[in-house]
Amino acid sequence: MGFRGYAELRATFGAGPQLVWGPNAAGKTTLLEAMVLCARGRSHRATSDAELIRWGDPFARVEAALVEPAATIEIALVRDGPAAGRKRVRVNGVPRRPTALGGAVRVVLFAPEEMLLVVGSPGLRRDALDRVAGDRSPAHARATAMYERALRQRNGLLKSIREGSAARDQLRYWDDVLIAAGGAVIAGRLAALAALAGPLAAAHGEIAPDEGPLELRYVGSAAQRPGEEPGEALARRLAETADKEVWNGTTLVGPHRDDVAFLLGDREMAGTASRGQQRSAILALKLAELDLLARLDGRPPLLLLDDVFSELDPARRAHLVRRIAELPQAFVTTTTLDDLDPELRAIGTAWRVEATEGGGARITAGGER
Repeated sequence: MGFRGYAELRATFGAGPQLVWGPNAAGKTTLLEAMVLCARGRSHRATSDAELIRWGDPFARVEAALVEPAATIEIALVRDGPAAGRKRVRVNGVPRRPTALGGAVRVVLFAPEEMLLVVGSPGLRRDALDRVAGDRSPAHARATAMYERALRQRNGLLKSIREGSAARDQLRYWDDVLIAAGGAVIAGRLAALAALAGPLAAAHGEIAPDEGPLELRYVGSAAQRPGEEPGEALARRLAETADKEVWNGTTLVGPHRDDVAFLLGDREMAGTASRGQQRSAILALKLAELDLLARLDGRPPLLLLDDVFSELDPARRAHLVRRIAELPQAFVTTTTLDDLDPELRAIGTAWRVEATEGGGARITAGGER
């Protein structure tokens, strides 16, 4: 209710592939966004929760009823009034933190913007890795939130020191918080990469057996020396860059400056890989994420594919269709069902999304098959 373009929407989705089709800007991605919100407590494409509330509405509410495991999720977002900007999360009627949602439902999202994972900004790769690490352990999400808060405070203090309105010894408290939280974030990322290595190699070997081994390598701004823990390496690098940070008025090392490199064989893909090789690597990463999360408790995550079939060639499409068919449930969006493989259309349930008067949207079962 009141979520993006949906004034109200009630729908019950069955097992198997759910094929959501309709014109651009009709509300297909919004439907998937609501599912991401129920799994992660935040949108994958909004910078603030207020963006999710329908224009003119005071609040938005998203509810999900899960069959296996049986659970209910309710998320309320408030725009105005005394509770403005607040987000209320309930699982089975009990108030919970957003980081607890992963225990009820997990999603693997494959969206068009992720086609830039290999060659795009480091932030894309950091976010992708943090999502995997957070799904594996709620503690990672908490450490990330703590690190981001400490980073904002520390950067503000560095600017004040540069301007002469604060003393350098005031950094000590936020240094300690930054080192503790940052060390935990890096450790979680490294653990996630180690866990992904096997599933990633297997998935890429199936998709592109002739392209060579695929590997993800962590590129840290506070590289560890032999015997160092991540927090110790971060503390050392902060000490080494202390004068430069004051001069620049910002924190120059830490998880927010790190990157993940895609390597095909011994070469970094960012400057050498073809578009086809990039797509193979990204698809392999998504399938590896799917396998890794399924191994946590035997429950495959919900796979969400937002208009990505048009980005893949027939061979990669066929591989993806086979994996979708193995899952208890998956959602696929497209502007027309004709863009989907006949095999997928044969086993999927079609849902048509249409824009309505007043900027709203509705979804109905059916479509051309």
